[in-house]
Amino acid sequence: MRWRDIKKGKVSHKKEDTKPSIISADIKDRLKAFLTDTFMITMPIMYIVIYLIMGSREEFKAHMGAGWLYILIPHFIIIVTLWSVKGQTPGMKAYEIKVVNKNLKNPNFFQSTLRYILMPISILSIIGVLIAFFRKDRQTMHDLLSGTLTIKSEDIGDKK
Repeated sequence: MRWRDIKKGKVSHKKEDTKPSIISADIKDRLKAFLTDTFMITMPIMYIVIYLIMGSREEFKAHMGAGWLYILIPHFIIIVTLWSVKGQTPGMKAYEIKVVNKNLKNPNFFQSTLRYILMPISILSIIGVLIAFFRKDRQTMHDLLSGTLTIKSEDIGDKK
């Protein structure tokens, strides 16, 4: 490269970065997205099961095992499908975060299912969530074991 060519603008002196920088989603945004999903997805399912399917709170209380099964099955189907197809739930979309695999693609059905099963275990063990504070990539236990990453969605060109 010659200085004259750079000065005239014929040749760029900056190196093009072909690999996008990936920024892990902030823990606060992940928590806010989780709470948003709880109210947008889980609460309507709970209402439908308790009052429309089971008839009343007392009936739900009497058959709590079946009631929770009626809640968890559609919740599982909705969340895993959204993660596998779009990579994000409505709460994640609101806070511009996305679940991806190591190739920055949407996680497959197996990864999404494993992540869904491991998430409550990770949250209840507390250590599974706390390790995110000590890791540079902010991965939690359920992210590590399922092979997923939770990143800012604009990092991979989703914003239009």
